Amino acid sequence: MSSSDSEAKQFAAARQRPLTTVVLAASVDGKISDVGRSHPTFGSKHDFDHLEQQVAAADAVLFGSATLRAGGTAMRVVNPARIEQRVRDGKPEQPVQIVCTRTGDLDPALPFFRQPIPRYLLTTLEGAARWQDRMGFDRVLSAQTKEGQIDWHRVLNELYQAGVSRIAVLGGGEVVAALLEADLLDELHLTVCPILLGGKDAPTPVAGAGFLQDCAPRLELVGVKQIDGELFLHYRVLHRQD
Repeated sequence: MSSSDSEAKQFAAARQRPLTTVVLAASVDGKISDVGRSHPTFGSKHDFDHLEQQVAAADAVLFGSATLRAGGTAMRVVNPARIEQRVRDGKPEQPVQIVCTRTGDLDPALPFFRQPIPRYLLTTLEGAARWQDRMGFDRVLSAQTKEGQIDWHRVLNELYQAGVSRIAVLGGGEVVAALLEADLLDELHLTVCPILLGGKDAPTPVAGAGFLQDCAPRLELVGVKQIDGELFLHYRVLHRQD
């Protein structure tokens, strides 16, 4: 077991929830996709390798329904050495893939449902009802607040109880915003790619209503690395209670 695994398990045990790490690539002007919200392909092979490394380190991968629709598939571990390392660490070959949608409105014809991966659905009671008598997911997690939104605290605790110590969050901005609002986001890996996308409606790493600067989440820079024209930034999120 690597030291990072040990640290994640210690963190999860102390908080009774998994360590959550956002992994995204963005343009220099802060867009994670173009104005057409197409599947992003502007990251280099170095960015893809970095993404796979973070996925391979995770027990589960979390992403929103819009992210799934744009790409059609989940981000699997494909490097044989990383798969072997997961097995040596006592993990399954692939992390659990968790798609998040309040409504449960997903096309069962998506290639995602034919991938050889464990699949979870994270949704509200309404969304769970859509999949009550349908195949496609190994597990349905449904927990909601009085306002009908996903109860993230309860869900993350349930995932921890199921043995998940580290989650890689791959977007989109609505999921990231919800985790930030609930003060449940711990790390951010952001690759800044040498491209300008523009567009006031193009998606950014954090969507939702936004934060006023006086109460906006603060970050601590943990590391920065440059490979060719890309910058790999690693931040720790400063929690309100810390």
